[in-house]
This record gives sequence, structure tokens and C-alpha cells, in this order.
Amino acid sequence: MTWPLVIVGAAVGAPLRYLTDRTVQSRHDTVFPWGTFIVNMVGCLALGLITGAALAGGVSSDVELLLGTGLCGALTTYSTLSYETLRLAEEGARFYAVANAIASITTGLGAAFTGAALAQAIWS
Repeated sequence: MTWPLVIVGAAVGAPLRYLTDRTVQSRHDTVFPWGTFIVNMVGCLALGLITGAALAGGVSSDVELLLGTGLCGALTTYSTLSYETLRLAEEGARFYAVANAIASITTGLGAAFTGAALAQAIWS
């Protein structure tokens, strides 16, 4: 019963990513890909929280598959991050390209660790 959970989570996560990205990006008049950055950070925080909760016994493996693998897997997008960073560099916006790569990696890791620590505090 694992793959249906992943499919259902992904079926929610992918459109949520697209709609959030478009909504956020439409409110910013900049070349920086804020929409992708925001969905990736939210996804990192959520995945840290879900994984931390699963490790602490706060949620079942089914919930982890549905929300962690399915929803967060489809919500976050390393390929779009890579593409947008490359596009920025090719268009001469090298500062934004470097800032996007560094901020996405460091903030994403920080968000994941924060989510895991929050889950540990709640479920331990």
C-alpha cells in the first residue's frame, strides 16, 4: 500500500508547488526565483518536521510516505532550482545565481534541521 500513498501526496504537492510558485513570483518584480525558493524552504521545513516526528514515533510510516515522500517530494524541486540558477548565470545575473545556490542550500538545510528539532521537542 506504499505507492498509492506516495501518488496521493505527489498529486497534491505538485500543483501546490506550481500555484505557490506562480503566486509568489507574480508579486516580485525581480529575476530572483522567489517562488521556487519559498516552496523549497517550506518543503525542507515540512520534511524535517515529518522525518523528525517519524523518528520519534509521533507519526506512522504511512504518514511519512504520504506527506514526506509524496507531498514534500513533489512540492520541492531540485531540478527547478538547478535550472533557474543556470538560467540566471547564462543571462548575466551571476550574483543572483550564486545567491540562489548558496541561500537555497544553507537555508534549506537550516529549515530541515529546524523541523527535525521542532519534531524532537514535540514528540520526545
